[in-house]
Amino acid sequence: MAVLLNELFFICLTITQGGCMFPNNHWGEWNDSQLQPTIQRLMKGYNRYLRPSFNEGPVEIGMSLDIASIDAISEINMDYTATIFLRQRWRDSRLVFPGNESVSVDGRLVSLLWIPDTFIPDSKRSFLHDVTVENRLIRIFSNGTVLYALRITATIACNMDLTKYPMDKQVCTLQLESWGYNIQDVVFYWTRGNDSVKGLDTLRLAQYSVESYYTSVSEAVYETGHYPKLVLHFSLRRNVLFFILETYVPSILLVVLSWVSFWISQSSVPARTCIGVTTVLTMTTLMMGARTSLPNANCFIKAIDVYLGICFTFIFGALLEYACAHFYTMQLQTIEDLRRELLREFAESNGNGLVPVVSSNQPNQSVEVGSTAEEPTEEPVDSDIRNHAASTEKVRSQGCGLSSVKDASRRAAAVFIVKNPHNIDRHARTVFPTAFLFVNILYWLYYLFL
Repeated sequence: MAVLLNELFFICLTITQGGCMFPNNHWGEWNDSQLQPTIQRLMKGYNRYLRPSFNEGPVEIGMSLDIASIDAISEINMDYTATIFLRQRWRDSRLVFPGNESVSVDGRLVSLLWIPDTFIPDSKRSFLHDVTVENRLIRIFSNGTVLYALRITATIACNMDLTKYPMDKQVCTLQLESWGYNIQDVVFYWTRGNDSVKGLDTLRLAQYSVESYYTSVSEAVYETGHYPKLVLHFSLRRNVLFFILETYVPSILLVVLSWVSFWISQSSVPARTCIGVTTVLTMTTLMMGARTSLPNANCFIKAIDVYLGICFTFIFGALLEYACAHFYTMQLQTIEDLRRELLREFAESNGNGLVPVVSSNQPNQSVEVGSTAEEPTEEPVDSDIRNHAASTEKVRSQGCGLSSVKDASRRAAAVFIVKNPHNIDRHARTVFPTAFLFVNILYWLYYLFL
């Protein structure tokens, strides 16, 4: 019996001095008797509602972070989603304890300590991971330094300039500010400058590559005061190879396909019309598909829109080229038919032995030249000859201006008449590829090097 009582007394003493971690109440309502001996001494008289060094100047909080991943970058919403490990360090003189060791406590004890009210001002949505428990870390060092680490996933706004899309470079930021403590209470700083940020060098993204990054320290100015602010700037360069295979190469092939009609006979109307209409409709579908993943903003005339517009112009120009060639071919054919008809009528009139276009210099007189033609028997009076000559010179002097206008209009009309419509296709075979190559050189030089 005495042995049994001694064993029960030993178990009770072990539970009392060892700090049993199985409370009956909620973890946020722990009392001193339920804490480990070191934490029990530190928490005695500790007020978590007052910041460290309350009357001794601002608290210096050093920050560092690891970029675990950038899950998505959206041009439509102009934001990106990232998972980060945020670490904050500050010194609290109330937590100093003897020795050179550090104490790691359960993350659920965060409610017993003072922690900074750091937040991400550009965050649209964010959450703290809690599988299998809340991803928090609290470590207290013997000199009173507190390390507080979190794992956060946040969707953060990023203003993008898409004028050179898809050959663009975006500069996004990750900002950290204090919500309630101004610069008289809290000071933020990067623990190791640019080396405070890890993970961006080894980050692999589907559409982008991280080109550079740097950190800065500034202040956020609001109506309520000046607040500490840390900013991470990083540049993302878009990988254009995907868009070359997805958009640029198909559009170039469609333009080349539209040039096939230049080698098809102009009499093959269905074939040439089918090629022109098909390429125009396919190019329209390609243009609509390229805009589905982009914001519908009129302020952005993107590089891909310019290129697709150029390709559409060349394809539509090839269709108009056939329309012009066909029009002049039909016009020439009509003129040839009219000429043959006039020659036939002239031949028929020659068969009757009459030439109906002979006129004399005297009014009301005509002479028919042929087998039945005779010389005139009477000669006009001298006075009549003189009057007729004078009237003829007067008419010529008045008709000089009309004849010049007719000649000018005839020459202007001759400019728009193509003697050989087949030359249109022959010239188009050279002009269209040369012009398209020249425009491509200007396009790529401007958007890649300017």
